[in-house]
Amino acid sequence: MLMNRPAVRDAALLLFRVVLGVVFLFHGVHKLFIAGMDATVSQFTTMGVPEPQLSAYVTVAAETVGGGMLIVGLLTTFVAGAMSLMMAGALYFAHLPNGFFVDEGGMEYVLVLIASLLMIVVFGAGRASLDEVLSRVEA
Repeated sequence: MLMNRPAVRDAALLLFRVVLGVVFLFHGVHKLFIAGMDATVSQFTTMGVPEPQLSAYVTVAAETVGGGMLIVGLLTTFVAGAMSLMMAGALYFAHLPNGFFVDEGGMEYVLVLIASLLMIVVFGAGRASLDEVLSRVEA
């Protein structure tokens, strides 16, 4: 059975982490450079996010830096846990009032992101990660 093979498990975790990291990285880059921080802060204000300017900057930093850290597998479980909390805030403030479906601004996509991040918290980064490389370094 393929699932009992560590190399297959680690390859799947690597693919999962990289795809999820790229999604977050692109969302952060989009907010920062394409939409712009003024538009992002305005959107956060409209949604009723507390401290919209601070929240927007923290979100952009978390998405870009956190996405990159997921890609390379650095502090992976911590980053995934912190990002899942951030996404829970996005769920509450931005998506819950809009129902379920993503095309209506609903929560379905955010739920998938939260579940994905929690999978990384539970299963870790795998052996193909900087976490694994750094854990093997002797002091």
